[in-house]
This record gives sequence, structure tokens and C-alpha cells, in this order.
Amino acid sequence: MSIIFKQYLHLLSIFILVIFLSSCGMYRSAPVSEVPINEKEKRKKNIEEGRGITVFGGENKNGGGNFVFASSNPMWRATLDILDFTPLSNVDYGGGIIITDWYSAESNLNESLKVSVQFLANEIRADGIEIKIFKKKCNQSQACNVIPVNTDLNQEIKLAILKRAAKIQKGDRKKQLEESGKDIILIDPNDKNAL
Repeated sequence: MSIIFKQYLHLLSIFILVIFLSSCGMYRSAPVSEVPINEKEKRKKNIEEGRGITVFGGENKNGGGNFVFASSNPMWRATLDILDFTPLSNVDYGGGIIITDWYSAESNLNESLKVSVQFLANEIRADGIEIKIFKKKCNQSQACNVIPVNTDLNQEIKLAILKRAAKIQKGDRKKQLEESGKDIILIDPNDKNAL
């Protein structure tokens, strides 16, 4: 066989293979009218079609995801706000944990604290968050001892995060209502005559 015939046979087999593979439906064309233009519509369509990722074990019958990201989670945002006085050493939204770097007051450089916040739920609940504090005490020769601390500070940080998260959530709801154009009615939960 001549070289030209072999090249022709090779090109023909590649052409047939390309046609065969393209008919498998791998590249599905969609009419322009069905393709969303803005990002909000694209996200909505992806959720409806079951595309996406699952965060915190949420499951969907369509195989899609539960889109609860850090920017929309009030507990996460509140924790970052409360712990903004110290550098963070580990922030993992997927794993649900925030760990600060060692923090020491200027008055006592031999003692440092590290705060670990673990998220157990997305809801604003006292049992949905766990605060651990560790204390590092170093002597003159820089030999350090690290111990877990369970004091009122654990509860104070937890309460501050929960209060801040509730304020963030209330502000988010108010903003959503304003954007939707609906009337806003805020009811004081302590006012028994409100309803």
C-alpha cells in the first residue's frame, strides 16, 4: 500500500470516529432562548436541574446540592465578625471550622489563647456551635504548656456569636423583603399585644 492511501485511510477513520462520538450526545446544543443571561437565573436553573455540590450533608432527590455558602450563613459571618481581633490560622467552611492563631495580650506575652469554633449545624442554635479555647503558657526558656480551658469565656464567645448571627439574619430578611417590594412588619417578640 502506498503512503498516500495509508494517510487517506487514517484520515477517514478519524473522521468516522469524530462523527460517531459527536452523535453520542456529549455536546448538547440548547436554543439561545433557554440559556439564562444573568447569574441569578443561571443558579436557579442549575438548582432545578440538580447540578451543584452538597455542603454539610444536605441531600436532594435530584442529586443536586444544598447551596449554603459562607457569605449566606449568618453563624459563619457572625463568628468572623466576633473573632476579627485576632489572626485566623485555619478557616475551612467545608469542614465547618474556624481556628484562630495564638493571641496574647500585650500585658502578658508568656500566655496565649487560641479559639476553635466548630459548626455543627447551619441554623442559629446554641447546640449548633462548639467553642474550644486553648491556653499556652511559656516559661523563660520558651518551654510551653498547652491546656484546654473551659471557663465563662467559652460561653461568652458562643453567646456573642449567636446574638450577632441573629442580628445578621434579621438584617438579611429585612433586605430580602425590601428587594421583593413587600411591606415590612417588624413585631417585637416581647410585645404581647402585637398580634
